[in-house]
Amino acid sequence: MKALVYTGTEELEYKDFNDPSIINGESIIKVSASGICGSDMHAYHGKDERRIPPLILGHEVSGVIVEGSKKGKKVVLNPLITCGECEYCKNKIEHLCPKRVLLGMNRPVERQGCFAEMVLTPDKNIYELPNGLDIKKAPIAEPTAVSLHAVEIGIASLKKSLDKCNVLVIGGGAIGLLCALILEKIKKCKEILLSEPNTKRLQVCKNNLSSNCINPFINEINQNSFDIVFDTVGMEATRQSAIKFVKPGGSIIHIGLTQPSGTFDFRKATLQEITFIGTYCYTNKDFEETLNILSKGKVGDLNWIEFRELKSGAVAFKEIHNGSCSAPKIILIP
Repeated sequence: MKALVYTGTEELEYKDFNDPSIINGESIIKVSASGICGSDMHAYHGKDERRIPPLILGHEVSGVIVEGSKKGKKVVLNPLITCGECEYCKNKIEHLCPKRVLLGMNRPVERQGCFAEMVLTPDKNIYELPNGLDIKKAPIAEPTAVSLHAVEIGIASLKKSLDKCNVLVIGGGAIGLLCALILEKIKKCKEILLSEPNTKRLQVCKNNLSSNCINPFINEINQNSFDIVFDTVGMEATRQSAIKFVKPGGSIIHIGLTQPSGTFDFRKATLQEITFIGTYCYTNKDFEETLNILSKGKVGDLNWIEFRELKSGAVAFKEIHNGSCSAPKIILIP
């Protein structure tokens, strides 16, 4: 099969790769579409010790089963593979399973990813494509589940009802935009501010949200103004912004992980009782609810997604890297 293979830091090659071989309890999916995630970019930059080249990246995926128990079915994959036996899996918080692995990762266990014509995945991670969801847009299910999980955790942390809260979303990539869409269209939050410095991407957010969207380098944001801040970028600078803008007694929901370390104002966090919550992926329940949300168009028409051919995927990575890409999400089509 053909695949877009990560061969080294900022290096991708479209080339022949071994076809996956069927094993018991798993199926081979012919990939219809696969999305580029921020974590794929971390690997591309050589900053992810779980993804060592050579490796096929990619975990946001839809396709058709070509070998397995449900051959011919159109499907969406939950790429987070868990053991099903530990206390976390048994308590329905599978995403915290200590044995979890992800498609497109080779540490601690190798799982080739979805930037390819075919991918192998456990049957328990396969969901039939719901009516109303375009198979080419379906890879957006994974980042939508991430966003839904973060929003639900954030709302649970609040000391007053969401309709009385001011909300700041830092970052207008797929996760940031989806968080804002879920808050606005599903949770009916009235006071949302989205902050995005990339002018082209900011305009995309403005086109798809009724909420106020600003460039933080042009428009000043008042300190201590927000009951909850969603940091969907996860850089040292955005964490510093989050603690600066959150109100006393407020919450910071940390989703992005671009820079895993750096300084943070723990004095304010302590003296003003700021709640800081890290969020990772989603539960199986979140993923199922996400498919329902997308099939009913509850977060809009998703026309902000941009499609590229898999064979030109290396160019897409470069454009995301240098900031010339306006689309919050690029999906690759084999």
